[in-house]
Amino acid sequence: VAGIDIHFIHVKPSYIPHGRAVQPLLMVHGWPGSFYEFYKIIPLLTEPARHSLNEGDVVFEVICPSIPGYGFSEAPHQKGFDTIATARIFHKLMNRLGFKEYYLQGGDWGSRITTNMAQMLPQSVKGLHLNFVFISRQDLRGMISVMLGAYVPWLVGLTREDVRRTYPFIQKNIYELLRESGYLHIQATKPDTAGCGLNDSPVGLAAYILEKFSTWTDKSFLHKDDGGLESKYSLDELLTNVMIYWVTSSIVSSMRFYKENFSKDPGLTADARVGVYVPTGIAAFPQELVHTPRAWAKEIFRNIITYSYMPRGGHFAAFEEPKLLAQDIMHFVRKVEQL
Repeated sequence: VAGIDIHFIHVKPSYIPHGRAVQPLLMVHGWPGSFYEFYKIIPLLTEPARHSLNEGDVVFEVICPSIPGYGFSEAPHQKGFDTIATARIFHKLMNRLGFKEYYLQGGDWGSRITTNMAQMLPQSVKGLHLNFVFISRQDLRGMISVMLGAYVPWLVGLTREDVRRTYPFIQKNIYELLRESGYLHIQATKPDTAGCGLNDSPVGLAAYILEKFSTWTDKSFLHKDDGGLESKYSLDELLTNVMIYWVTSSIVSSMRFYKENFSKDPGLTADARVGVYVPTGIAAFPQELVHTPRAWAKEIFRNIITYSYMPRGGHFAAFEEPKLLAQDIMHFVRKVEQL
C-alpha cells in the first residue's frame, strides 16, 4: 500500500445471524504492543453469541494491521512518516479490501492514528471508539478547568469520578508522568541510539518492553518484586509480543515513530486544528496513564455518543480486559446504528 508492505490480520465471522449486517472494524495497536494484543478480543467481536456477549445483533469483521515499522509491516522509506501518513495508508488498505464505510478502534498510537483517519475522511468512518485520548494542546481554558476542577468540579463539567482520577493533579499528571515517560524523551529525540542496543540483546529488548506491561497495566505494580506481570497476562502472551519485535528487528523503526511525530510542534500540525465530528465512543480505564474527562475530550471530539468509566484495566485494554472492551465497543456501535 503506497509502496510499503503492510501486514494485517483479517477475521470474518463464521456465522452471521439472519438479517444482521456485519460491521467492518479496523483496530490499531500502539507501542510497545502489536497486532497480537487483539488476539483475545477478536473472537468476542466476530462470534459474540458464542461468548454470551449478545444475541448476535452486532457482529464484526475485524481488520488489525501492523503500523509501518512495527512487527511484520515494512518500515517507512522516507523521513516524516507520522500518524497522519499512517492514517492515509490504513484508509487505502480498507479501500483495497473493498470497504466504503467502517468503524475504527484504537489505544496508544492507535488512538492517534484512528483519530487522524476520522479527521481525514469522515464520510468513510461510521464511528470511532478509543480507549486512550490524546489532547496535545492545553489552552487557557484548559488550565482554568484544571485549577477550578479540584474545588468546584461541577462548574467546569467534571464528575466526582473525574475528580477522583485526576487529582491531586501535580502527583497524578506530572510526577507520575515524568516517572513513566523517560522512554518517550529518548525515543522522541535519539531513537536509534538506544534502539541499536535493544536490537542486539533479546534480554535487553524483553526488559525494555515488559517494564511497560508492568507499570502501564497498574501503577502500583512498580512496587511488586516481579512487576505484577503475571497478574493480567501469561508469560507466553508477553513473550509472544516481545518475539514479534525480536524476529522482525523492528524495535528501532518502532521507536523512530516517536521522533517523526514529536519533531513538529503538536499545536501546529494539521490535525491539531481540526475537530473530530464522527460519532465517538470513549472507554476510560482507571489505570490509564492519564485520565481525560468527557468535558476535556469534547473540545476535540464534538460528537461523543458514549463515554464509559471502566471498572478496571489500564493502558493495554484489549490485551488485559478483552471482554470489558468488547462490551463497550458493542454498546457504542449499537447506539450509532440507532442514530
